[in-house]
Amino acid sequence: MLNALPREGLQIWKAKLKTIRRTFQYARARIAETTKNLRLLQITFHSFRHWKATMEYHRTKDILHVMKMLGHRSINNTLKYTQLIKTEDDEFIAKVAKIVEEAYALVEAGYEYVIEFREDGIKIFRILSTSNNALLKGRAQANILTH
Repeated sequence: MLNALPREGLQIWKAKLKTIRRTFQYARARIAETTKNLRLLQITFHSFRHWKATMEYHRTKDILHVMKMLGHRSINNTLKYTQLIKTEDDEFIAKVAKIVEEAYALVEAGYEYVIEFREDGIKIFRILSTSNNALLKGRAQANILTH
């Protein structure tokens, strides 16, 4: 995400990094003391990156999308960032398509179109978890019969 920004001439933070870090640490310490929750002292800027990656994976169930979002070249790095969470109340599995071929493949696999984000050109598709399990079982049975 930050890699898309120009590397020269555009300053994201007007203050020095050292000042920003101290301000964050001071605010974090005050909140931890006020709430009597010392675990807040463990939160760092990097914690927010892990949190965003985890939430994005939980929302889309698409680890490749998260990998691209974080700018990783290796899926192993992305797996370190995301806490692969499984909840029993999830009803849908979502996938992201950026090009027509990806969208076509998802529709062919039984996914339904949900929404498009026009500024990014990203299309979201979903499939019921139970439908996905049945679809995978059907494909597995078809492979067994043909081999």
